[in-house]
Amino acid sequence: MQKYFQFNELGTNYKREAMGGLTTFLAMAYILFVNPYYLGQSGMDPDAVFVATALAAAIGTIIMGVYAKYPIALAPGMGLNAFFTFSVVLGLGIPWQTALLGVFISGVIFIIITVVGIREIIINAIPAELKYAAAAGIGLFIAFIGLQGAGIVEATPATAVTLGDFTQGTTLLAIFGVFVTVILMAKGLRGGIFYGMIITAIAGIVVGLIELPGSPIGAIPSLEPTFGKFLLPFFEQSLSEIFTLNLIIVILTFLFVDFFDTAGTLYAVANQAGFVKDNKLPRAQKALISDSSATVIGAVLGTSTTTAYIESSSGIAAGARSGFASVVTGLLFLVALLFSPLLTVVTEAVTAPALIIVGILMAGTLGNIEWKRFEIAVPAFLTVIAMPLTYSIATGIALGFIFYPITMVCTGRAKEVHPIMYGLVPVFVLYFIFH
Repeated sequence: MQKYFQFNELGTNYKREAMGGLTTFLAMAYILFVNPYYLGQSGMDPDAVFVATALAAAIGTIIMGVYAKYPIALAPGMGLNAFFTFSVVLGLGIPWQTALLGVFISGVIFIIITVVGIREIIINAIPAELKYAAAAGIGLFIAFIGLQGAGIVEATPATAVTLGDFTQGTTLLAIFGVFVTVILMAKGLRGGIFYGMIITAIAGIVVGLIELPGSPIGAIPSLEPTFGKFLLPFFEQSLSEIFTLNLIIVILTFLFVDFFDTAGTLYAVANQAGFVKDNKLPRAQKALISDSSATVIGAVLGTSTTTAYIESSSGIAAGARSGFASVVTGLLFLVALLFSPLLTVVTEAVTAPALIIVGILMAGTLGNIEWKRFEIAVPAFLTVIAMPLTYSIATGIALGFIFYPITMVCTGRAKEVHPIMYGLVPVFVLYFIFH
């Protein structure tokens, strides 16, 4: 085991890897409760999504650890689950079963383009500024959803949004959760988001806003309501009814967002661990295949796109250096299956602070954008601002990709734009025409 995971070469041991794996798990355990809540709003069974989330995270993370040998954990991605529910199912009216089919297809495409090496070519073709802008825009979108869910902001005919009713108990509980989580994160507590959710839920129980479950441990819920349901459209609809332009756009968006989210996360975490050499990531293809496989597995189980988690950096900070840490994290997700009764205490007031803090963390990429360069600032800004204002990740991406070649050409930098970027312009123009 030590030889396979190269403990000697990496200067690590079982204790450090176990602690690193545990730290990563605690830092990202919130997804076990946030994902079922938000996918549940699309009509999916929350208990089944809880099981699918835990299994997808466990299997994907163990594959990453054993096959790619990286201390990087995977789980259904924040932002992608919001896109799945609010943009695809509720926004476009696509049934959640068909949306899962879109996730499955995007995962299969990922595997194919990764194996043949196209994925790395495309990653290099997209300018870094648009990658940063997309990540920040998704962060703002997630935070906006959290603020809405908490009742901190609400709709109004006069100004579109305004401050919510702060006399509501659930809103006050969510605000309390934000303060608690901010304090925990500011003090550098690993797993601060998870602990913030626990404290908020306990506070809600104490003041009578949340009902206490009979027992925190229970039988593992059935996976039947979501397992394999991505195939259901083939039994109920014709191919022309399934593969509409909307679904194709959805698949492309799943591809794009996971594409760059994974690439950015892998690079950032691997660089922190000291794996990156000459600006290249060793075993990059194996890491990308692990991620792609996890997306396919997650879709079959019944959850939105599974991707690499930046929270893995907390495990690396705790000493993780090998894939063994990922195996530990994956096994902990399996153990977590026993705690499904806790889903009843995870209300919107409990999940909202987590979404707001995750949004803040994702917005950190704004600092990497060269705002003084107008040709960069325009597409980056449109990408960022459009996501929360239009309630659509795809719209933000489309605007950024259309304006980037335009501003670059107008400033005499046309040769710096990769041909792939020019080729994507008509694709996204069609998106707006037929949207």
